[in-house]
Amino acid sequence: MERIFEDTSKAFALKSDSELERAYFLFKMIANEPLVRIGTAMTNFALKAHLPVDKLIRATVFDHFCGGVSEADCMPVVDRMFEKGVSAVLDYSVEGQDDEDPLDFALGKTLEILDFVKQKEAIPFAVFKPTGYGRLALFKKVTQGDTLTDKEQAEWGRVVNRFDKTCKKAFDLDVSLLIDAEESWMQGAADQLVGDMMRKYNKEKPIVFNTIQLYRWDRMDYLEELYASAQKEGFKIGIKTVRGAYMEKENLRAEEKGYKSPICTTKKATDENFDACTQYILDRLECISLFAGTHNEESSYYLMQLMKDKGLAKNDQRIWFGQLYGMSDHISFNLADQGYNVAKYLPFGPVRDVMPYLIRRAEENTSVAGQTSRELTLLKKERKRRKI
Repeated sequence: MERIFEDTSKAFALKSDSELERAYFLFKMIANEPLVRIGTAMTNFALKAHLPVDKLIRATVFDHFCGGVSEADCMPVVDRMFEKGVSAVLDYSVEGQDDEDPLDFALGKTLEILDFVKQKEAIPFAVFKPTGYGRLALFKKVTQGDTLTDKEQAEWGRVVNRFDKTCKKAFDLDVSLLIDAEESWMQGAADQLVGDMMRKYNKEKPIVFNTIQLYRWDRMDYLEELYASAQKEGFKIGIKTVRGAYMEKENLRAEEKGYKSPICTTKKATDENFDACTQYILDRLECISLFAGTHNEESSYYLMQLMKDKGLAKNDQRIWFGQLYGMSDHISFNLADQGYNVAKYLPFGPVRDVMPYLIRRAEENTSVAGQTSRELTLLKKERKRRKI
């Protein structure tokens, strides 16, 4: 397989010199773990104290990792990326809301985005997080099989209704809907709910996609069980694969509570799990469609090779590659240049409300060995090419 990810001229074609310099500066900062911890603490303090830091955040980390504060604000970014063959997934990235008003607002946002998806070729998917539609504590209680109070049962009914309303609209518009994965202690309830939506709306084609985090050693078992159900009950499966986003939190909780961690013991085991899942899905494309969310070059090459070996077209609509906006442009734009289906997750939302997401992005980049150094190496290479 040709090694295509070294071409920085294609990777950073959309970045001006000043944007390239900002990216280099940000990843230099993110590479320094103590600095990330200090910066995170200072940012949280500034936001809680209502200090006027929005403009500073917007001009630096926000504009690098986010598309804007609203859907309309994102459109210039969406259009620029699509000129290079990279689609966008608008992601309303407001996390951890517990009140009903924000939950209903998140529902409204997702329904609006579905309309955008239908109207704009450059946005092939909509997406939402389960905890955007319901409290984490409630998902946890349902996952554990705890008895719900009358009030909680009514609340869970509203969560189910939000899911169903969104999936029905996606079905009616004939557009695809990605549902993100979260912590293991709430995921069981989300899996059941998403499975119910697949049974209802994926009869003819995969409209509803669940996400599996393959740093969990048990997720292949879940996929095999879901496939058996799909074969028996006659529905299609949409799967987004990712490695995972909550490793430190998962391991810490398992240690504190004295149970076996759901996380693979080594990165090698996670990589093998991810690639085994890719193979499993491509062997069953008649039933399962894949959105491969990965920043890993070798896993991307592996999927490309499998597609080639199976004689699949590069733009087969059952297979998409996905990365986050502001990261791994060398993968996204070089894949798109070769004719593969590629979509960037494009987060948006009010600056202050999106900060938990941005902080998590910085912490993840710091903890993933090699990710930040690879970004820096490529940025240095492009700066040298441009003689900056």
